[in-house]
Amino acid sequence: MSTTMQFPDTLTLCASSLSIAVISPDDRRRNAAISALDECQGGQIREFISYPPGLNDVSQMLGKNFDVVIVDLDSDPEYALDLVESICANGLATVMVYSAQTDSGMLVRCMRAGAREFLTLPFEAGVMAEALVRASALRSAVRPTKKTNGKLLVFISAKGGSGVTTLACNYAVSLARDSDKKTLLIDLNLPLGDAAISLGIRAQYSTVNALQNASRLDAHFLSSVLVGHSSGLSVLAAPSEFTSEQVTEEAVEKLLEVACREFDYVVVDAGSRLNLQHTHLFDESSTVYMVTQVGIPELRNSNRLINRLSVAGGPKVEIVINRYDPRNQEIGEDHINKALTRPAEWKIPNNYAAVRRMQNTATPLIEEDSEISRSIQQMARAISGKQPLPEKKKGFSLFH
Repeated sequence: MSTTMQFPDTLTLCASSLSIAVISPDDRRRNAAISALDECQGGQIREFISYPPGLNDVSQMLGKNFDVVIVDLDSDPEYALDLVESICANGLATVMVYSAQTDSGMLVRCMRAGAREFLTLPFEAGVMAEALVRASALRSAVRPTKKTNGKLLVFISAKGGSGVTTLACNYAVSLARDSDKKTLLIDLNLPLGDAAISLGIRAQYSTVNALQNASRLDAHFLSSVLVGHSSGLSVLAAPSEFTSEQVTEEAVEKLLEVACREFDYVVVDAGSRLNLQHTHLFDESSTVYMVTQVGIPELRNSNRLINRLSVAGGPKVEIVINRYDPRNQEIGEDHINKALTRPAEWKIPNNYAAVRRMQNTATPLIEEDSEISRSIQQMARAISGKQPLPEKKKGFSLFH
């Protein structure tokens, strides 16, 4: 004796709004999937009694007509995997697969091909309904909107060791916390970026995973490789292990395009990566924070970078002098301005102890009230249109 499960109205509403294709050459397995869909009152369901004859026929067979495509793996596992990858790569639908087998290796291959659900036969009560609810939520998340692209904010230096990562991380945390806008930090400082370490978070996936899958990179794929920070910041971390992956400008461009569509602010730790000059990193749509220090090598290299960026169609460039000490008399203000071609927009005070505490405890600098944290917050508030923090009054002292 069988009974029909009764699902809450929210589940029924989610399922009934979807158009669903079931692909299986096997009548018994196909009917099992359709029965599971009927139990959760799935929306418009269409059966396909065979796989498409070739992968070139997938688009013609499915078109843009389906929200969800459910593929039987067992009739021809290798071809079914290719089919899943083709559907996902072309953005035709959210793909689920089902099988009587529970092989973990096949599950991993399906996920890599782009499948969002791996269901096993026989279907347990409620499993299909829950999968459709997730598919419906995913469909809503990736539905095109009319929102304008987010702001691209790039931290870069002409010389390593200038503190780009520390500034980018704390700026991004401040922006996420104070602006109440969706904010993403991308660690492009490959192969050894350490934004995740600085923020005390562990990431299962990395920037390299996103770049390797640029052909099928979209909103829901991007969301699957991000990790959250307690401040509300989303982070796309650099890989935790050394990688020799070659980054192409095309892949970076796709990543930035998707990120800017989905987030209000996209902060990029670019380290000293100057080989991506033909991407959005360096066009007029971005703001580049060029980080330098007061030293002859740093100022000389920064001068070269400023000249390179100060071209028609280039980004808005704001100069940030990090670890600034006004008592340093070796290189005067006039010499600094001449080397940089103009005065710096931002001067971040030198506070070695505070930075070391952050590195050791993974606690953002802006969690404590200090000159360095206030300077970084002022940068973030300026880009988000918030009023600057009031000047902190100095207490009276008999000593100077």
